[in-house]
Amino acid sequence: MIKPYLYIEKTKKKGRGVFTKERIPAGTRIETSPVIVLSFDDTAKADKTKLHNYLFLWGVRETRSCVALGFCSIYNHSYDPNCEYEMDFDAETMSIITRRDIKKGEELSINYNGDVDNTSPVWFDVKRQ
Repeated sequence: MIKPYLYIEKTKKKGRGVFTKERIPAGTRIETSPVIVLSFDDTAKADKTKLHNYLFLWGVRETRSCVALGFCSIYNHSYDPNCEYEMDFDAETMSIITRRDIKKGEELSINYNGDVDNTSPVWFDVKRQ
């Protein structure tokens, strides 16, 4: 399920991103999409490809990874994201939920660290390292 008012558009600095055509209230589940779970060995192989930038750690111990389908892998990173993601390991799905009201035309973002309050540098953020 992806809300029909979401769309993908190129950004100036981050490649593609997810945006909204409508205002979205805080606490709205805007997407729930399936994931493809990779084994530990497949994760090591995928980490050596362009897919590395689109993988999410998976499982309680985070020993595997997943490729999220839908728009999930297109949301850009922010240390102050307007959305958060939720993983359902049993159903093998990932959901995106708004943290605050979102304005029409605004880009939607998540914190790649998994915890919205985690400001640890992510792999591509050279300035923070």
